[in-house]
Amino acid sequence: MAVTGQKVYDAIVIGGGHNGLTAAAYLARAGLSTLVLERREIVGGCCVTEEIAPGCRASTTSYVASMLRPEVISDLQLADYGLRMVPCDPAIQVAFPDGRVVPWWAERGRAVQEFRRHSEKDAATFVRVDDELKKLARYLQPFFLEPPPEIDARTLSGWSDLFRVGKRFRNISSYEIAQLVSFLTGSLGEFLDRNYESDTIKTMFLANNVYGKHGGPYQPGTAIGLLFHLLSGGEHELQGFYGHVMGGMGAISNALAASGRKLGAEIRTSAPVARIDTRNGWARGVFLEDGSEVRSRIILSSADPKRTFLKMLAESDLPSHFVQAVRGIKMAGPCAKVNFVLSEEPRFIGTPSTHTPLERTFYTIVPSLEFAERCYDIAKFGDIPEELWVDCVVASNADDSLAPAGKHIMTCFVQYVPYQLRVGTWDENRELLGDRVVRKIAEHAPNVSGSIVARQVLTPLDLERTYGLTEGNIFHGDLTLEQLFFMRPVAGWSQYRTPIDGLYLCGAGAHPGGGVTGAPGHNAARQALRDWKNGRFKGRAA
Repeated sequence: MAVTGQKVYDAIVIGGGHNGLTAAAYLARAGLSTLVLERREIVGGCCVTEEIAPGCRASTTSYVASMLRPEVISDLQLADYGLRMVPCDPAIQVAFPDGRVVPWWAERGRAVQEFRRHSEKDAATFVRVDDELKKLARYLQPFFLEPPPEIDARTLSGWSDLFRVGKRFRNISSYEIAQLVSFLTGSLGEFLDRNYESDTIKTMFLANNVYGKHGGPYQPGTAIGLLFHLLSGGEHELQGFYGHVMGGMGAISNALAASGRKLGAEIRTSAPVARIDTRNGWARGVFLEDGSEVRSRIILSSADPKRTFLKMLAESDLPSHFVQAVRGIKMAGPCAKVNFVLSEEPRFIGTPSTHTPLERTFYTIVPSLEFAERCYDIAKFGDIPEELWVDCVVASNADDSLAPAGKHIMTCFVQYVPYQLRVGTWDENRELLGDRVVRKIAEHAPNVSGSIVARQVLTPLDLERTYGLTEGNIFHGDLTLEQLFFMRPVAGWSQYRTPIDGLYLCGAGAHPGGGVTGAPGHNAARQALRDWKNGRFKGRAA
């Protein structure tokens, strides 16, 4: 096989998604010669801005920034490379079947005032619960940027990890422990039914949770989103931050790539990795699909765990119990994306004429908890629901640079849909899904149907084929309790290292999971650098 040049890199990063780019930038900043190998012709993975019609650009997959780590923004000076985010305000707003559009304003006092219109009692409950949730989220916040503990009472490092975790919770009360366990294991629907009386308020909470994961709102474990969405994000480290990224989500990845290059990282696109090369249990380089080989001392993979361990490595390279555990990771992504170019701005019934363009940007179409539960029940048996949950972002209202005058960009996140259809294929049913999304939107914005200039439908299968997401899972593995914290990606391997020495996992399949945060990339790079500085790879020839 041909060898690409003679250079042996200190580090190779497989995948130029935002986590891979984050890891590469930190490695390069520490002085390691670092190469990023990206399979597509552009960097960004699922954090991209792409042209979907001449002159019209959309955030084709991820679409709103929420928990992008302020440390990453600051450390890598992303603002200097063009990153600019405008807060979503309202953070969300729900379009109801009776024509109402109810906003959840970013400023709490204004949100409370809006909620009082629906229930005085629920408005007061919201203040109390919001305070409690934010306090609980602050207990979890430190774990976002550090490896989870390896629970092993037989080792000194295991006891050290337990002590580290204990310190984080030294001031927690028994009531707060009970609350935390309830949020981690309970259902969103049951929590809302216990605390709120207004169906409108309950639906507002639903619209802000249960994204991209299996289970309707009454499934155990769905309450965890109440805490996750209150982890801080953005350059000002605000709890519950949501932001429109100017230039689309790809501006995040482009800023990370520019920062990484400035720090010395090399980035190659159209360079798909076929196989990770190992010898005697050590990672020593990669083979590309064109047959060329690139050598390195360490490798970080931002691909999902199944793609990394089941496709890029031989089964004989890994312990059998590890392979079995990776095969058991729940994927089967339950969502899709539909992106539009429109000849006129969507006019949602119930939106006041006094609203600014930014206030006419973000709409969620999900009428009730029962609706969402029924939708999931249909999808889990392999059928495409007639009625879908649709998030609509009229991105050109927040950023008019995305389309020329007279054109509008609307990107829609859709759930629940099955990865594996009971009847037929996704290639046969792609346009059926698109039609059902249009029909649902038209119930609330009737002018949309007649103003479509271009439409892009990305099914779970498209997310897999185009963006490399195994089974179309946007989080590289479902965000359920048994697949989080020290169980992510699998038990015993949560600290970014893998059974192959010198191989690390740095994508969303590692702790703390999915979303555009940069945290897995940041954490994995720091872990690899700790091992590097401790001499683990000293004198090792690749």
